[in-house]
Amino acid sequence: MPTKALGAVADRRSRERWFGVGHSNEGDAERAGATATRDALGGRRASLLIVFSSDCYDPGALLRGIEAESDGAPLVGCSTAGELSAEGAGDRSVVITAIGGDGFEVRTAAGLSSSAGLRTAGRNAASCMSELPAGGNRVMVLLSDGRAGDQGEVIRGVHEVVGSGVPLAGGCAGDAVRSEGTFQMHDGEVHRDSVVAAAISSDGPLGLGWSHGWEAVGEPVLITRSEGNRVYEIDDEPALDRYLDKHDAPPEARNDPAAFSAWARLHPLGLGRRRTGQQPARCVNAADFTERSLICTAEIPQGGLAWFMRGDVESVLSSARNACDQALLSLNETAPLGLIAFNCIGRRGILGEDGIRREAGLIDACSAAPFAGFYTLGEIARTRGVNAVHSQTLVALALG
Repeated sequence: MPTKALGAVADRRSRERWFGVGHSNEGDAERAGATATRDALGGRRASLLIVFSSDCYDPGALLRGIEAESDGAPLVGCSTAGELSAEGAGDRSVVITAIGGDGFEVRTAAGLSSSAGLRTAGRNAASCMSELPAGGNRVMVLLSDGRAGDQGEVIRGVHEVVGSGVPLAGGCAGDAVRSEGTFQMHDGEVHRDSVVAAAISSDGPLGLGWSHGWEAVGEPVLITRSEGNRVYEIDDEPALDRYLDKHDAPPEARNDPAAFSAWARLHPLGLGRRRTGQQPARCVNAADFTERSLICTAEIPQGGLAWFMRGDVESVLSSARNACDQALLSLNETAPLGLIAFNCIGRRGILGEDGIRREAGLIDACSAAPFAGFYTLGEIARTRGVNAVHSQTLVALALG
C-alpha cells in the first residue's frame, strides 16, 4: 500500500506544470552534468532542459552526464560568459533548467553554419514553432553564436517563420574561460557557429521583461555613416570625436584603447525609441583611433536616430529588478513557476564582483520561485515586431 500511495503522488507531480533548477561546479564535466540534471529534475520527467554551461567543461562529456539522467528529454543550451542561479554568479559551473508536466508543449531545432547564412540559420532554428500543436501561450527561446555576425539577421530569419506576434527571449553564447569560441547544444549534439531554438507552448501565462538602466543624454543624433557594428560618422562628424566631446571624456579615454573601453562601458548608444517605449542600447566596445570610428556590439543602422546614454552601478542594479517586475507583472497575478535571466557580460564588468552578487540576489528576491540564467554576449527580447537585439540589458522570462 505505501508503494501505491507514493506512486500516486509521483504521478500527480509529473502531471502538474513545474520548473526546476540544478547547479554544479564539480570539476569533472560528466559528473557536473549528471548532478545538475538530477537536481533540476527532482525525479520528474522533463519536457525541456535548458543548459547554461561554462566553457571550462568539455561539452561532449557534459552532455553524456546530462543524458544519463534525463531520459531523452529535449535539450537546448550554450556556453556562457558566466552562470547565474540562486547560488549566485559563477564562472566554472553548469546551471540547468527543467520544465515539465501537463500544459507544456515543446519543440526544438537548430540552424547550423550561421556565419555562412545568418538569416537561413535563424529560419531553420525557428522551424520548430510550426510543429507545436495549436493553442496555448507561446514563446521562443533562442541561443546563438554572437560571434557569427549581425544577430539582427538571425532575428529576420526567425521573423520570416513565426511572424511578429510570437515573443522571443534568449542570448548569445559566451566563452569566458578559454576564449576559444562558443558552443551550442541541441538534444544530444554539440554545435558551433549555430542557432538553437526551443518553441514553448503553455496553458499558463508567460511573461517577458527587459531593462538596461541607461538614460538618454540630450537630443537625438543622426548616424550619418555606419556599416554593420561600426559607426564612422555621427551628425556628419567623425563618430569618435562626437562621442568623446558630447560626454566630455577624460584625457586617458581619448588616447588609450584600454582606458577608452573601460570608460565607454558606462556610455552606450541608444537606438531610436520603439512604440512600446523600450529603447535598445548598444555597448560601445572599442574605438579605432586612426579612423575615428566606434565599434559596437551589434548593428547600428545608417540613417537612424541614436541617443548618447549614461548610467552607473545603481541604475544597472535597478534595471535588474525592473526587468523581473515587468516579466512577473505579465503573469497577471499567477504565481510564477520560475524565471530565466539573460544578462549582458558588459553589465558584469560595470558591477564588479560585489555588484554581480547583489544583482543575483535582486533577481532571486523578485519571487519565491527558482531562477536560472547566464551572462551573454548580446541579448534577445521582443514581445512583438522584428527588432529584438539588445546589449547591456537584462532580459527576464517568467513562466506562470
